[in-house]
Amino acid sequence: MNRKQILAAAAIVLEFGVAWTLGGVFGQSQPNVQVPKFQYDPTFPQPLPEKWAIGAIGGMAVDSHDHIWVLHRPAPLQKNERFAGAAMTPPRAECCIPAPPVLEFDQDGKLLASWGGSGEGYEWPSIEHGIFVDAKDNVWLAGNGDKDAQVLKFTTQGKFLAQFGHQGKSGGSSDTQNLGGPANLTVDSANNELYVADGYKNHRVIVIDTERLTFKRMWGAYGNKPDDKDLGPYNPDSPPVQQFRLPHNVALSKDGFVYVADRPNDRIQVFKRDGTFVREGFIAPRTLLAGSASGLAFSPDQRFLYVIDGANHHVWILLRESLQVVDHIGQQGIFGGSLNV
Repeated sequence: MNRKQILAAAAIVLEFGVAWTLGGVFGQSQPNVQVPKFQYDPTFPQPLPEKWAIGAIGGMAVDSHDHIWVLHRPAPLQKNERFAGAAMTPPRAECCIPAPPVLEFDQDGKLLASWGGSGEGYEWPSIEHGIFVDAKDNVWLAGNGDKDAQVLKFTTQGKFLAQFGHQGKSGGSSDTQNLGGPANLTVDSANNELYVADGYKNHRVIVIDTERLTFKRMWGAYGNKPDDKDLGPYNPDSPPVQQFRLPHNVALSKDGFVYVADRPNDRIQVFKRDGTFVREGFIAPRTLLAGSASGLAFSPDQRFLYVIDGANHHVWILLRESLQVVDHIGQQGIFGGSLNV
């Protein structure tokens, strides 16, 4: 099978540490809707070198060369993963050592490059969260640690290029110079615009010029001016709140719409690029816990929208234009093909 066909699937499932290819059956679709089907691929990725291990996945992306980029978190590896001692001085066991936080794979899962971590001239995030590679081969990444208020720009070889915002400087959802726990990001290369789901502390989508790294515009739910009022706990029986609780992901469709996953509100909202509200759809709206709308990806033909659900451990399949849920794949577990978000 041509792995290029399944990059949209990989864009979702690598966030769980598993990969699926098209084919096979996972879940039940609604009648009269021909939806993609997926099969777990146990060969992706190939074994890593240097006794490396991957921690929690904080983000992933597919670039214009069909290479798959993974941003993981080396620091919080569990003790049984940090591995009994290979990284100790002196080593106390053969395995294992945390891999560098940024990993680049080809379509067959072969590791092509690795880099990242603290360096001169920039503030590496304390908790890695969100990565995107634009059409000009710039790598953008962010983090959602307590003080993380920045996004970083690198070359694909890991050379630092620029930074927007500074750790510990967040001034809330009205701040145009800093972020507040950015969760994910995407780039409109044709218009030199970086879209950030700025959601762990702030409650907005913010747009930044990719060349000057200057603020351009921002908005909250329904296109409202973002604010930081306490919304209280999510109640599925109450009217939808007028602000984002945690915009956790943002994605741009080919026809120019901006999709935002508002995780704890169990919803997807769609906007024009200027922030004008278009429509919304709800995903398993009685879900509590962290919420059902965590991540977003499109099918290659853009007919379907895939929504990662970290509370129910599914990937929901929606008709993109109507936001109608037509199917889902996955269930919670630790075995091959299962999800543990």
